[in-house]
Amino acid sequence: MGELALGMDIGSTTVKAVVLDGERVVFSDYRRHQASVRGELGKLLAEVGRRFPGQRFRCAVTGSGGVHVAELMGVTFVQEVIAGTESIQRFLPDTDVVIELGGEDAKITYLKPVPEQRMNGTCAGGTGAFIDQMATLLQTDAQGLDELASRYTHLHPIASRCGVFAKSDLQPLINQGAAHTDLAASVFQAVSTQTIAGLACGHPIRGNIVFLGGPLHFLPQLRAAYQRALEAQATSFTTPEDAHLYVALGAALLAGGEPSSARKLVQRLTQATQLSLVSSRMRPLFADPAEYEAFQLRHRQFQILQKPLSGAIGDLFLGIDAGSTTIKAVLIDAEGELRYSHYDSNRGDPVKAGVEIMRDIYALMPKTAVLARACVTGYGEGLVQTALRADDGEIETMAHYRAAQRLSPGVTSVIDIGGQDMKYLRIRNQAIDSIAVNEACSSGCGSFLQTFAQTMGQDIQSFADAAISAQSPVDLGSRCTVFMNSSVKQAQKEGAGVADISAGLSYAVVRNALYKVIKLHDASELGALVVVQGGTFLNDAVLRAFELLTGTEVVRPNIAGLMG
Repeated sequence: MGELALGMDIGSTTVKAVVLDGERVVFSDYRRHQASVRGELGKLLAEVGRRFPGQRFRCAVTGSGGVHVAELMGVTFVQEVIAGTESIQRFLPDTDVVIELGGEDAKITYLKPVPEQRMNGTCAGGTGAFIDQMATLLQTDAQGLDELASRYTHLHPIASRCGVFAKSDLQPLINQGAAHTDLAASVFQAVSTQTIAGLACGHPIRGNIVFLGGPLHFLPQLRAAYQRALEAQATSFTTPEDAHLYVALGAALLAGGEPSSARKLVQRLTQATQLSLVSSRMRPLFADPAEYEAFQLRHRQFQILQKPLSGAIGDLFLGIDAGSTTIKAVLIDAEGELRYSHYDSNRGDPVKAGVEIMRDIYALMPKTAVLARACVTGYGEGLVQTALRADDGEIETMAHYRAAQRLSPGVTSVIDIGGQDMKYLRIRNQAIDSIAVNEACSSGCGSFLQTFAQTMGQDIQSFADAAISAQSPVDLGSRCTVFMNSSVKQAQKEGAGVADISAGLSYAVVRNALYKVIKLHDASELGALVVVQGGTFLNDAVLRAFELLTGTEVVRPNIAGLMG
């Protein structure tokens, strides 16, 4: 056996290694690292050392997590597009387009006339981790999802641009009894749509198409979804036998530098300093119990009292907010006094939830009162208004403003964070001057926190309460839910507890609202009187993070979740 080449691909969720003797693969491995990149890579290199005792290798590292690892081991780093293109041109030279899915990335590479790559940036919808999330929702894993999809008969439209949006598309279908076989195939079809529409952006995908990456290698039904979408314009579809290793294979082909033994590589990896891998930390939400007590005291000033419905006389007015994940209702009398309120999950069926609210109201309403008028707003406005024969429908932003102006005259900014949406209303001269809403991403909404709470075996209330006592909140930035998973896993590996992660996510929610939706440059832009609304702001940790990051004391009524 001559001199060997070792290529390592460090991805967002996996590590891969290929050993070449010339152009012949003599060893390969693919394994998940569970956010412990150095630990799992060390084990993999130890296995290489056992297979090839005393052997020295020309080495190269590639992949999204490869730069730092290459520095630690003192070996060559190769950009993954170059590595992947090298193996394609060497072994599949007739390829026109490469479609590659990884744990958190998706790429389309056009090879002719010159290489050009499109890849996801701030959103990881339609990637391997997205598929894992949807599989969990269907109480299976990725392989189980593939088996279910092989028996589908019907496809449902499902959003793939965001795991949270997709969850809301799936949950009602599950509640309505849709076949899991059809839902699994629909998830795969959504992934293919996300790649083609979101990355190609109108650039035709034609000719000989090659599929690479773990998800496309291991999931035949995912490949079938792409083929259904592209069959009219493709000449051929090819999935190499080692499609999940092709980037590592390219790194091995481009390996150079001074040869090194596997034992030496492991030694460098394990002895290198850990400091650069440690997650940064942030200020505690509350420095001590006294600070928390002062916070609570200040916000207790904004209390709206609810009078008994049994004592109501005359006309009553009903407002229903049919949100993306919840349904809210309030009943007020002619004097504007609150007589009834309801806040609960819509369980994927807002009409049924609305009917239950009406039954509850009629059961409690005295004969001295009459329901004079009803108005519906929110995501499910049209559906619920029609089903309940409500008198009016109102655009959601106007409902938010009217409620804020009624409770806090002179309001200058209204910020609402709901289950899947965020809204910012800038008020000037008692009129809405501008509106900003989240569009294709729901990172930083209520469902974002709920998803992480469930992942960590907590209910949302316990998860939120834990953040209050956090001493060293983890700095998680403000990224896509799927990307954030990796940051959370890394923090857990470093010993961060539930409290520090929950507090870090509270900061992340607010950063997302401030810098991605509102696009705030300076806190003074919010004006002198800021009102926050939405169920997410009932979480003291999120509210406190907002005040700390903006340096602004805001108004949060105790009925913040009902103000739509």
